Amino acid sequence: MSHARRIKHISISVPIMYGNHAVRLTDDMRKPTTPPDHTHEWTVFFKPVLNDIDLTPLIKKVTFKLHETYENPVRSIEHPPYQVTETGWGEFEIIIKLHFNSNVEFGINEKNFQIFHALKLHPFNPQVPVKPDGEVNSVLYDELVFNEPTDRVFEILTRKPVNLLPYELSNPDKRDQEYIRLDEIDEVNRLEVYINKVKDEIENQRDQYKDLEQQKLALLQ
Repeated sequence: MSHARRIKHISISVPIMYGNHAVRLTDDMRKPTTPPDHTHEWTVFFKPVLNDIDLTPLIKKVTFKLHETYENPVRSIEHPPYQVTETGWGEFEIIIKLHFNSNVEFGINEKNFQIFHALKLHPFNPQVPVKPDGEVNSVLYDELVFNEPTDRVFEILTRKPVNLLPYELSNPDKRDQEYIRLDEIDEVNRLEVYINKVKDEIENQRDQYKDLEQQKLALLQ
């Protein structure tokens, strides 16, 4: 069976997170090469949400396009963690681009994926008390969608080789046309993991919102 054959009518979604962390620069953090007008140190990053999903066989590199005033504004990262740390004073848009390996014979032939992230150095809500180190976290969630993936990409993302499924196909070349109960079970299990992850994030956000409301009330008293 060719690894380059695409599985029709199948889509695989991979939850991802990206964004930046930032803190105010202290004298101890400054280096001799740090420009005097730089006020913050920040890290922009990209990574899968779930630790059991390994995208490294698919990703050739991740590039981060910074503001043109930075030396070498396009930073290329070929191995995890996919992140760039810099210092600066202003906020700007960063383009994060995923470059997938191109090996049609091996079954990897996906289009590159591009993300636009607005770098945040300052708190979103001026009414919220600022942390002593000025820490700001701007993290967003999204998903990579692989439509009609090849057999090889399917194996990488699900860890289940198509040609090793414990099911006897009537015709191996018509794998995408046959309903298999195991497929449904596998998809339901993956959805359950994602749903639980989203529930945890919602609960975490709810707790943070409650804390912010309490801090706001305390300031008004």
